[in-house]
Amino acid sequence: MRVLVCEDEKLLADAIAEWLRRESFAVDVAYDGDAALERIGVNGYDVVVLDRDLPVVHGDDVCRALVNAERDTRILMLTAAAAVRERVAGLAIGADDYLTKPFAFVELSARVHALTRRTRPAAPPQLTRAGIVLDPSRLQVTRDGNFVPLSRKEFGVLAELLRADGAVVSAEELLERAWDEHIDPMTNVLRVTVMKLRRKLGDPPVIETVPGVGYQIR
Repeated sequence: MRVLVCEDEKLLADAIAEWLRRESFAVDVAYDGDAALERIGVNGYDVVVLDRDLPVVHGDDVCRALVNAERDTRILMLTAAAAVRERVAGLAIGADDYLTKPFAFVELSARVHALTRRTRPAAPPQLTRAGIVLDPSRLQVTRDGNFVPLSRKEFGVLAELLRADGAVVSAEELLERAWDEHIDPMTNVLRVTVMKLRRKLGDPPVIETVPGVGYQIR
């Protein structure tokens, strides 16, 4: 799942991004409102973590633009203002959730996880298929009861394939949802990740390549 972090305090923005990447999110970062709007116009995001007091273009205006675009993107607004009227104002212009600074990263990631569940049809707590059980909350995968250690990207790709419920997922979709905007579309990183996944999941192989289309788990 893909997240955009919009925060003008670069150290904080980068720290949030790194924290969310550890939880297998694909994360892009914008340090001002203009850059945020540019990325939103190009990429699809499940959640935008949005500082309200952004420079160049105010966070409120970024929020309004997202709402007016009528996308499924959810907005978690950040601010140093803790007054109730400030929180109410942020929610009134379209934010889905509100978090005041300073905050615990564990709470921020919990709120992001909760918001991502609203961007898609309700999914079971665990994703299962072909003997594979993927637990998003624990970032844990087993096959036939045996623990399978995966990297963050391997976990993200497997989650997208399981969510497809047997349908084919294109390489473009997997790159968009499991990596950030800096990924080269011509790279072989997806092919290598799928190769490693197959090896770790063991026999019999469960990830099928559909030539010219993508991948699936039947």
